[in-house]
Amino acid sequence: MPQAISWKRRLKNFLFIDLKTVAGEPSLLSVDSRLQRQWEEKSRHFKSEEELSAAGWYDRRAASYAEFGKIICIGVGGLFFDEEDKPHLKVKLLSSDDEATILQEFLTIVNRYPPGELTFCAHNGKEFDYPFLSRRLMINGLPLPPALQISGKKPWEILHKDTLEHWQFGDKRHFAPLDLLAAVLNIPTRPLEWMGDRTSEMYYREHDWPRIEQYARDSVVMLVQVYMRMVGAPLVADEHIVMSD
Repeated sequence: MPQAISWKRRLKNFLFIDLKTVAGEPSLLSVDSRLQRQWEEKSRHFKSEEELSAAGWYDRRAASYAEFGKIICIGVGGLFFDEEDKPHLKVKLLSSDDEATILQEFLTIVNRYPPGELTFCAHNGKEFDYPFLSRRLMINGLPLPPALQISGKKPWEILHKDTLEHWQFGDKRHFAPLDLLAAVLNIPTRPLEWMGDRTSEMYYREHDWPRIEQYARDSVVMLVQVYMRMVGAPLVADEHIVMSD
């Protein structure tokens, strides 16, 4: 029991997050002319074996940049422990065509935690999820919660966990997708249906919300299980994973 009690304490006020992002518009032609020019300039620096136009690069890469993309879904996961100290996971999906609505809902959740005590965890969060989220909050005129206010803080004061960084062991050039980590760590989770760069296509061409939301749910569950395995904590049993309204 002492080990279980230790994990309960160490995982208190943890919030696992996963962003699903898409291009800001269905195509480059729909983008404001001022941003179009900026994208055309930016896309000149992209390299590929394929010959892609600025419009082609927009379809493929715009979702990766907060200046040109937007958030359509945030998967949020929180852990709690039962009387037998077994971990349970509650997953909530914030999804909408209106990004501002998603971000407001996210702030409502985050603001329930005591300032200075909330820890975020994401895969590649330090290079993608946390900065992308912060930039989109600013673009939408919304306040940054204390957990995302990192300017001027010392590294140990920033409560941001990153499963990719954990796996890199200092090798910043090494990238491994979350699905790969789940496979090599032998974690029995549902494989992700696609890679993130296909989300724009699924959103704009098919507008298939059930599949997008299932992808978000699977990503959060996988993230939690990978983190638990990495730090030596017990995995969450399938029957202890619930969706929150």
